[in-house]
Amino acid sequence: MKKNKTVDAFIAKHEKWGKPLELLRKIILSTELKETVKWGMPTYTLSSKNIVGIAAFKNHFGIWFFQGGLLKDKAKKLVNAQEGKTKAMRQWRFTSIDEIDKKLIKQYIEEAIANQKAGKVIKPAKPKKDQHFEIPDLLQTAFLKNKKLIKAFEQLSTGKQKEYANYITEAKREATKLKRVEKIIPLILAGGGLYDKYK
Repeated sequence: MKKNKTVDAFIAKHEKWGKPLELLRKIILSTELKETVKWGMPTYTLSSKNIVGIAAFKNHFGIWFFQGGLLKDKAKKLVNAQEGKTKAMRQWRFTSIDEIDKKLIKQYIEEAIANQKAGKVIKPAKPKKDQHFEIPDLLQTAFLKNKKLIKAFEQLSTGKQKEYANYITEAKREATKLKRVEKIIPLILAGGGLYDKYK
């Protein structure tokens, strides 16, 4: 399979884990998965569906299984990076190339591929019907300065309005809140939602 230059660059950037990342890549490419890059990390897909990704951090590197919650995980290798938040995604962490068991990793990947082919998917929980939210003061101030902005905001769905409001209130520092207000103004004026580009 032809290699992706962006993945080469990703591995080169993580020099500490270069050899083990290249080994994981080789194992994944021995399957039918297609190599691409998403969110700045090597991602491997089947019929455009994300199956696994490889990532590197300061103290470890690993494989991400996008639907890892469906895997049997008989060897007890998978962890949930965000317990309570992530239902589907699981990661398998390594701190040394010696921990890489080629045969076992390939078994996990083949199981993930089989699950995708069978249409097995853990879907995100539907948001609760309660759409109550408060418009933050900084956004109210922006509305006062820009009449077009408030009209555009009012035309958005309640869900999108809530996303913008929460995006500002979730910031702890006032400076961050101000930056976020500046960032969302053109998005609101364009009639879009905060997360539209990821959908």
